[in-house]
This record gives sequence, C-alpha cells and structure tokens, in this order.
Amino acid sequence: MNWISNVVPPKIRSFLRRETPENLWIKCPDSGELVFHKDLEHNLYVVPGSNFHMRMPVKQRLDSLFDEAKYESLPTPDVPQDPLKFRDVKRYTDRLKEYRTKTGDADAIRLAAGSIEGQPVVVAVQNFDFLGGSLGMAAGEAIITGMAAAIERRVPFIIFTASGGARMQEGMFSLMQMPRTTLLVQQLRAAKLPYIVVLTNPTTGGVTASYAMLGDVHIAEPGAVIGFAGARVIEQTIRERLPAGFQRAEYLQEHGMVDMVVNRKDIKSTLARLCSLLTQKRVVDADAA
Repeated sequence: MNWISNVVPPKIRSFLRRETPENLWIKCPDSGELVFHKDLEHNLYVVPGSNFHMRMPVKQRLDSLFDEAKYESLPTPDVPQDPLKFRDVKRYTDRLKEYRTKTGDADAIRLAAGSIEGQPVVVAVQNFDFLGGSLGMAAGEAIITGMAAAIERRVPFIIFTASGGARMQEGMFSLMQMPRTTLLVQQLRAAKLPYIVVLTNPTTGGVTASYAMLGDVHIAEPGAVIGFAGARVIEQTIRERLPAGFQRAEYLQEHGMVDMVVNRKDIKSTLARLCSLLTQKRVVDADAA
C-alpha cells in the first residue's frame, strides 16, 4: 500500500511529493543509460553514450532536415475512412480518431517541400506512432501525391520509412497501395528524378516489399531493423538459427541490400550531396551562407 496516497491528507501530500513530467529522463533501450530529455532532443534523439538511434518525432525530423527549419507542408488527399467497416475490440474509425488526436496528423505520412543545403526536394516522413506507420489508403495516396509533386516541381523525392507493414483494417485496399506506389516510382525514374529512401527503425512488411526497397539510393540509420517477416517467424519457418545481427542495417549493408549506414547527425549533409550528385546541382555551403 502506498501510504502517501492512501493515508496522508491531500494538503500535506503536496509537500511530500513534487510532480515531475514522466518523460523528464529517457532510458536507453540498448545500454540502460538515463538521458535528460532535453539533451536527447538536442542530440537528434540519439543516445550520446551508446549511439542508439531512438524514434524521432516527425516535426523534429523535418525541422532538423530543412534549411532554417523552413518548409511547406503539402496537403494529402482524403480517402474513405473505413471501407470494410472493420471492428476488433473497437471500431477502426474510433482508432483513427484516437491516433489523429494523439499525433496531430491525419494519417501515417506527412509531406513537406523545401531545401536541404540549397537543394530543393519533396520529403515524405512515415510516422510509426500512427498505427505503427502502417500502409493504408491514406498513406498510399500521400506517397503518390508526394511523388507526383516531385515530378511536377522537377526535384528529388526523399522518403523516411518506418512501418510495421500493411494496415490489416483495410485488407485488400491496403495491399493495393504496394503496386500503386511502385507505379509512381517508375514515373519518377521516367522523369529522371532521384528517389532516395532513408530506412529507419523499423521498416518491415509490405512497405519493405514495395517502395522502401525501390530507391535509387538506400540509406539506413544505425541499428535499424529492416526486413519483410520478423526474425522469429523466419526461424520457425526454416527451423534454423539466424546469423547475429540479421535484419539490422549493418548486416544488410554487408550483404548489399543497403548502400550506406549513416548516423542521424550526418543524414542532412549526405542527402544534400546525393541530390547534388544526382541532379548535377552544386551544394550550397551552409557556413558560407
């Protein structure tokens, strides 16, 4: 029994216990190190001691990516909310309302346009906090809209992936987003515009089976889990132990599935150089500017 909560009168209780935010200190999942949340935020959500890359909120991702944190938010199309009238322990429409309130986003993809070290780009960021970044009709339409905007503006398209795969509540409508987004990737190629994928933790399922592995260049953040089926499912299917580090970014780079593994603090400069190389436009020196 907690005697402070159950015995001590409320007026005295306030003197004995000072309320503090629950997220004042963040524990590193890898090393167990406690990091002050402001220090973690200033370090782009990378734990200083272990270099563990924690999940980065979408707004902070975009602010750190674009020059002077200035960018244009691109609208995404409206789609049918619940085509299958799906319900498990709660209605799918109720889940959508819950996550929209929680994240402030309409769905799992946010689009933005701006400049990275002087290079104009269109960027899509997948929000894992919205139903596990799952790919549904709204996310598919957002990606297609972003790619179409890049073609119209004649600029590179960059996507930061983070997803558990297709959204089960939308069934076949979700699975159809895989070939639909693939068609737009082909249109980017036909327009000779760069398509760069940044794989973050985790990128799995139907997202990996479609647009996440179709880029001209694949960058992965350190330690990111990237694959189709989970490691446990694979082990149970083939009845063999998997190699150490299987499905991690570094393992995939060693086996030719990822072009480079880049620390988050170097992502912006790496993307700027790639866009400059692939579009033959000179990178603006941020210090000189």
